[in-house]
Amino acid sequence: MYRTHNCGELRIANINENITLSGWVKKIRNLGGMTFIDLRDRFGVTQLVFNMETHPEMCEQARNLGREFVITVKGIVTERSNKNKNVATGDIEIIVEELSLLNKSKLPPFTIENKTDGGEELRMKYRYLDLRRDVVREGLILRHKMAKEIRNFLDSKDFIEAETPVLIKSTPEGARDFIVPSRLNTGEFYALPQSPQVFKQLFMIAGFDRYYQLVKCFRDEDFRKDRQPEFTQIDCELSFIEQDDILNIFEGMVKHLFKTIKKIDLDNFKVLSYDDAINMYGTDKPDLRFDMKISNMNNIVKGLGFKVFDDSEYIGGICAKSCAKYSRKQLDKLTKFVRQEQIGAKGLVYVKCNEDGSYKSSVDKLYSQDELKKWAEKLNANSGDLLLLLSGDKRHTLNALSELRLEMASRLELLDNNKYSALWVVDFPLLDWDEENKRFHAMHHPFTSPKKEDLALLNSSPEKVKANAYDLVINGTEIGGGSIRIHDKELQHKMFKLLGFTEEEAESQFGFLMNAFTYGAPPHGGIAFGFDRLVALFNGSDSIRDVIAFPKNNSGRDIMINSPSTVDNEQLKNLNLKIN
Repeated sequence: MYRTHNCGELRIANINENITLSGWVKKIRNLGGMTFIDLRDRFGVTQLVFNMETHPEMCEQARNLGREFVITVKGIVTERSNKNKNVATGDIEIIVEELSLLNKSKLPPFTIENKTDGGEELRMKYRYLDLRRDVVREGLILRHKMAKEIRNFLDSKDFIEAETPVLIKSTPEGARDFIVPSRLNTGEFYALPQSPQVFKQLFMIAGFDRYYQLVKCFRDEDFRKDRQPEFTQIDCELSFIEQDDILNIFEGMVKHLFKTIKKIDLDNFKVLSYDDAINMYGTDKPDLRFDMKISNMNNIVKGLGFKVFDDSEYIGGICAKSCAKYSRKQLDKLTKFVRQEQIGAKGLVYVKCNEDGSYKSSVDKLYSQDELKKWAEKLNANSGDLLLLLSGDKRHTLNALSELRLEMASRLELLDNNKYSALWVVDFPLLDWDEENKRFHAMHHPFTSPKKEDLALLNSSPEKVKANAYDLVINGTEIGGGSIRIHDKELQHKMFKLLGFTEEEAESQFGFLMNAFTYGAPPHGGIAFGFDRLVALFNGSDSIRDVIAFPKNNSGRDIMINSPSTVDNEQLKNLNLKIN
């Protein structure tokens, strides 16, 4: 028997019991007559005691062990004299009577502690060692618990978990597909799914009514801390529902997770239109843990001789509370921040609202004190506040103001990771115009239904049509999104035509779905949550890599197994692929 207990469960109540433990050597402390070992397994850490007087050979054997050696011990549970309140087993220790070495270990390339000396690339190369660290293991245990609660909730709402294919056909919309060559069908290829979208719609046509799946999806795109080439979605679809039904059900699911996992009762989620989100926060993913709304300043600042403002399509501003004391150096850093290539603002105008009621700005020569006072009133500023204004074309300026807003929140320590603000963003545009290719793209995907009241605009002004779509945003991160789907064949054909599909292309790529619509497709809609992002949010992690067991790095590589890698010529030949 390797163990009667695990390393995290023994307590005072177990004193005088004979027990067997197995695990990894975390730490060895040689104190002369006594040797102490911290033994670790998935469940915790227990202190072992070896006495040189009573068991000299075994004590010597213990001293010759190394970090991460795998051992089994037998002994008696006793009460510790110097209790350790930082661990659950800190009231007891084991007087060891037998020690067995199960396996040796090389010296790990980094310390296996929560505060490790290993950089990310090194830890990814030895991910199986990194997973021994409490902070990483706890993230994966959290992931398991959340998956379990999601299933419990959806099961209680009459959803059926069903699997969809992994080898499907490639489609041109969305991100790039991962392509898989077919050996039996020369010159033809499968694609890995970016989403089970059409299959979950087919489940609705099949009459399943409510479907869900924790499903692997794949996108061949550039990677960031919140993206991976393969990721997990909570994928859901429902029949005979409207938008409010979906928002209510899945707001309930997210509240259930916060209540059961984090013991937090969330307030009812705010609902914000896409246009309001963009105009007030510069983004469709606003962080509402703090205020600092954007205001349109055009009517107040234009036409007074400042060419930069007069020639701009849009001027917007924010108010940073209690920042009038900012030095010239700090303001120069802010200007440098907004001029970064990824933000793209040409400059920054500031106004300090002084304590004596006067104003000091970077445009003092162009605007009077009375005019600057109007700026402050527009931005609801008080004495001691700092006004920050950007200008340019509307879309890019609002985006830059969104970034500036987040930067100021970070500097003012307003981004509290223990605070959660959730909202639904609704009424997205149905279509997005691609100026370079002179065509529309679907804002979400080609199967999203337009708002009923906008159907007439599809022929005359498609750019004005709103989508029956919705995103869930928590703390400035898009956690999920979905839509009511098109379930009418003629409307779906019209959508394909607006997106530039020829009839032949639409039939070739989606003919099976169009045909399915002719067999009684019910009204339906759905939503998909980024499970990795949701777990990372609950875990307080900046990167989803922290909560994925074996993630890829920023280059899309698994450096532990060295993937992707080349394959031998015989494999290529069998797939009828060209051999270099």
